[in-house]
Amino acid sequence: MEVHFLFWVIFAVLFIIVFALDMMYASHHHGEINMKAAVMWSVIWIAAGFAFAILIFYYFPEGHTKSFEYIAAYLIEKSLSVDNLFVFLLIFGAMKIPENHQHRILMWGIVGAVVLRIVFILAGVQLLKMFSFMIYVFGFILVVTAAKMIFSKNEEIHPDDNLFVKLTKKFFPVKTDVNTDHFFVKINGKRYATLAFITLVLIESTDVVFAVDSIPAVLAISHDPFIAITSNLFAILGLRSLFFALVGILNLFRYLKYGISFILFFIGVKMIISGYVHIPVQISLIVIIATLAISIFASVVIKESDESKKKTIIK
Repeated sequence: MEVHFLFWVIFAVLFIIVFALDMMYASHHHGEINMKAAVMWSVIWIAAGFAFAILIFYYFPEGHTKSFEYIAAYLIEKSLSVDNLFVFLLIFGAMKIPENHQHRILMWGIVGAVVLRIVFILAGVQLLKMFSFMIYVFGFILVVTAAKMIFSKNEEIHPDDNLFVKLTKKFFPVKTDVNTDHFFVKINGKRYATLAFITLVLIESTDVVFAVDSIPAVLAISHDPFIAITSNLFAILGLRSLFFALVGILNLFRYLKYGISFILFFIGVKMIISGYVHIPVQISLIVIIATLAISIFASVVIKESDESKKKTIIK
């Protein structure tokens, strides 16, 4: 119990320090983060995540197994997060949010995601403890999600059709012609929600959907709340820097969604057959790393078709 508590403290301190440094840098540069800085901060986040895995390996109870669980869960969440960045790009494009306003919206979107993930993970762990059959339900969800990812096409963002946006507009009058990254403005004594706030609502609502996909996948790797929460938060908190780092090299991840869908399918099947066949976490980790490597390699080696290039030009 003392070791667990110590690791919670270490995680909290490391987490707060790196997050505070990231926020201070963004504030100092007024959110104008260039490619070099974005890559640098992305590397810092990833290094911090893997440094924590090393601590788990050497000092955590059952550290060898737990470190493999942590890395596998971290890679799943990180790869899903990269895929989610495509949706964030679509949202910012649809809402016509200027680049210098995007960092603040992303920051609060990530803070909301942190809270959501903690709640979802704790709820998921409790469900698995109370109802053993939930592991099969989670497995089925992942298999269905994998199939949807394979066959779905890139969808356009329609903010007015979003349930959470509709609810927001019922509670707050909205002012969309104000050029600001603040979520509320006061005009003639009346408070209005801004376009930035509507965009934040869109991002948070999509994160709820993402959590339904990612949390069962992480819980398939480990039922330990410490491993599930720390791996998730280390992966999520690098999203803001990763967003700006990946904007110029998104073509390197054209086939990532196929890799992710295979990983979700594999993890889903693993959960469904868990009552009959045990697949060691080391095997899961090898499958995850190999799949991600192949999908990124394919994105680099296989050239875009003429049809895809035409679509890119038209956009």
